[in-house]
Amino acid sequence: MQDIEADLRRIAEQEDALVFPTFDADQAWQLGTLLRDAAKAAQVSVAIDITIAGQCLFHTVVGGATLDNSNWIRRKRNVAIHFQRASYAVGLGLKRAEATLDGKYALADADYAAHGGSFPIRVQGAGMIGTVTVSGLPQRDDHAMVVAALAGLLGRSAEGLALA
Repeated sequence: MQDIEADLRRIAEQEDALVFPTFDADQAWQLGTLLRDAAKAAQVSVAIDITIAGQCLFHTVVGGATLDNSNWIRRKRNVAIHFQRASYAVGLGLKRAEATLDGKYALADADYAAHGGSFPIRVQGAGMIGTVTVSGLPQRDDHAMVVAALAGLLGRSAEGLALA
């Protein structure tokens, strides 16, 4: 089992490092395309979503991803927006506290999922403006796929930011 504390520290580092100077629809398309290409190269089935200020700028499915994956995206995105954190960090924090979203925050499972795969899109000077979300892999892998694509688009080392 992974070290929750180490993962939480690394996710905080990822959130601090993966900040854009600006972000627009063209960058959303580039990010979505990076994720789509990575999924196709790995031959995995995922749904991918980039939503900024409530507006979907990119959404696609690769392989055998289903409507269920899009519903997971919605629920994970809701967690990232609510807490302004990566959904994986929220889930790990709840696991550490032996708590649930419903029990601790009265957030219904039908609308919120504290599982890895949704990551805040932040802009310098503006804060969190939206999310990028992947669903279809084990949650740690969904998270890793998003971090690698963000790092690539920002010209950062994905290996240097990866979870242990």
